[in-house]
Amino acid sequence: MPVDTDVVLAEGPWAHRQISANGARFHVVEAGTGPLVLLLHGFPTFWWTWRHQLPALAEAGCRAVAMDLRGYGGSDKTPRGYDPFSLAGDVAGVIRSLGAAQATVVGHGWGGLLAWTLAATEPELCSGLVAISAPHPLRMRGAIAGSGRQVAAASYMIGFQRPWVPERRLVRDDAAEVGRLLSEWSGGTGWPDEPTAARYRAAMQIDAVAHCALEYHRWAFRSLFRPDGQRFARRMRAPVRCPVLQLHGAADPVVLSRTAGGSGRWVAGPYTSVTIPRAGHFPHEEQPDAVTTELLAHLTG
Repeated sequence: MPVDTDVVLAEGPWAHRQISANGARFHVVEAGTGPLVLLLHGFPTFWWTWRHQLPALAEAGCRAVAMDLRGYGGSDKTPRGYDPFSLAGDVAGVIRSLGAAQATVVGHGWGGLLAWTLAATEPELCSGLVAISAPHPLRMRGAIAGSGRQVAAASYMIGFQRPWVPERRLVRDDAAEVGRLLSEWSGGTGWPDEPTAARYRAAMQIDAVAHCALEYHRWAFRSLFRPDGQRFARRMRAPVRCPVLQLHGAADPVVLSRTAGGSGRWVAGPYTSVTIPRAGHFPHEEQPDAVTTELLAHLTG
């Protein structure tokens, strides 16, 4: 489809590839050589969210790879596979398909949850973890159970549980809802500008992306009451032993700063938590220089 080419295949100092992993095909963007740093986006973005960090990581001597998660961008839109076990299996498969034994996994939002999941379930693949706007999954579950403010902040997920209505709303009027979410979830500094919002609106209108993106949220909510959710919680009790950097926007209205705090409880290795001033839910885009500086310091340290 033309929108795939125009939006997903954005030009820049990187190369586009399609690779097979975990029974699906994934679109990845690669820059540089050296130790692998795998970048995982969140909702409602795609690989392009890392456009600021990709060149900086490559220049610092890393092999920086940003992937479109299952259901997004140029990756396969499968009918199933949107639980963290399957999605973390995608990430593990991509690392292996790239020919690497390990990677530092950097994830934002849902990508951060998958980074935490991979570090707990397949620790041999993680040389480091950077979670952006993504508390440890057990910390998030606890906050939702015990914090009225966090429940209110994440109440949008309840609306996502209805069949098909949220999909139509996401893509209606040139995906205006995506632009609204980006703006309302930011730190109020004027991000995103119109070209940035337009690219994300276009990416959400790729066939099946809206449905697949919402399936992540549907699993997260419904699993709270199902055995597979309890099984996931038990698996996530395993301590994370690789070095962890947690970055969080000071003005994040979706995942509160107080929710992000305390994630170090599940980390047995070195743990650093940094708050990014004047940033909301997308600090790597709202304050890219500050996030890149912290990321490079973590990698070299």
